[in-house]
Amino acid sequence: MNPSPPEYWNPKNETMARADLTRLKLVKLQRLAAWAYERSPFHRRKFDAARFRPEQLATLDDLKRIPFTSREEWMAAIADKPLYGDLLTVPAARAIRYHLTSGTSGRTPLRVLDGARDWQWIAECWAYGFHALGVRATDTVFFAFSYGSFIGFWGAHYACEKMGALVIPSGNMTTENRVKQIVEMGATVVCSTPTYAFRMAEVAREQGIDLRLDGKVRTLVLSGEPSGSIAQARKLIEEAWGADAGDTAGMTEIGTIMVFECRFHPGGTHIIEDHYIEEVLEPHGERACAYGEKGERVVTSFGRGMIPLLRYRTADMVEKVPYGECRCGRTFDIYKGGIQGRWDDMRKIRGTNVYPSAIEALVRERREVEEFQIVFSRDGATVREEVTVKVELKPEAATPWSELEVWLGKELAAAHEGLAFRVERAANGTLPRFELKARRVVDLRPGR
Repeated sequence: MNPSPPEYWNPKNETMARADLTRLKLVKLQRLAAWAYERSPFHRRKFDAARFRPEQLATLDDLKRIPFTSREEWMAAIADKPLYGDLLTVPAARAIRYHLTSGTSGRTPLRVLDGARDWQWIAECWAYGFHALGVRATDTVFFAFSYGSFIGFWGAHYACEKMGALVIPSGNMTTENRVKQIVEMGATVVCSTPTYAFRMAEVAREQGIDLRLDGKVRTLVLSGEPSGSIAQARKLIEEAWGADAGDTAGMTEIGTIMVFECRFHPGGTHIIEDHYIEEVLEPHGERACAYGEKGERVVTSFGRGMIPLLRYRTADMVEKVPYGECRCGRTFDIYKGGIQGRWDDMRKIRGTNVYPSAIEALVRERREVEEFQIVFSRDGATVREEVTVKVELKPEAATPWSELEVWLGKELAAAHEGLAFRVERAANGTLPRFELKARRVVDLRPGR
């Protein structure tokens, strides 16, 4: 297959030969490193400690000379010099936008500032993803998020305006009103987290609205959670909405998305390689992972000038595969399964590694499930650690609970080296519902 230029937002760069792409990234890296060293006291201090100078960047292999950046260092800089530490390359007065991390992990939010040029770049990266999923100027795009200080879909909003699409922001609407407006306004594209896509479908059923028949949504742009690339979860979302769903992923630290899924659904997300260097390294280590090997994302971002980001350790779990695994014609490599989870989300229970995303993949295989929760605990008498999956069924579920309980218990154990899971039924409407990122993991163990 040989897609035509209209398939791409930036045909030249998205189909660039790999050798040319490497040269482009090297030039951008050299400029970024020089800018960061000259303008950011934070980066100058780190570069000096590592005995690194920007002029040492002769090839992309020299990237490894640049010291890693961690969230802990960033937060320490902010604590030492509130509000933004010494990361900024220009005075804070030149900023036009202020945002925070969502704080889903319970940690202190990370504060970021962006200038006008940064914000143009933020919208540009989102435009890559929207265009790849088939969004065009003729679309009506509904944003199902709260427009608070969390950066979320802010850049996506401006990308759609840039593309000429009609934007419908939903602000602080209730879920019931959002569902009604999606139908009434004839929205053709809806943007939300995967969790909230499930929630809106649930509320639509309660209101007697069939999104497949009453609405005009043909595309769901998902972001913010690994489940956007979990096949079982996405299939259920697509069935509920009667629409195609595509995954994207971004970070507050970079301000926008760094990966997107195209309409050919290659089983993963394309890396926006003309704007990022995405390394996959051994978790918490320095060894580079080969194609097909799971590792940790380490990102260098070329676009945000006010707060440069170089070799930032994300703790995201990824598996890079070659661009040729997709037939869309892009030469950007792919993260198989998107962002598959976080290495720091892993819990070790009785010697077995347990990942919440793996549990969700199994739970979402059952259409009867409305919502679920994962609880880690420790028995005070035996000091035995346990993992319990609480499951809430849809009101119309026909499968007997006893049958579903046995099935889930067996499948969860089989996927986790025989580890026994507790499976409990939760009463309808008792498990939490979420608008942004879900908080389905509850760790009750002392010291957690």
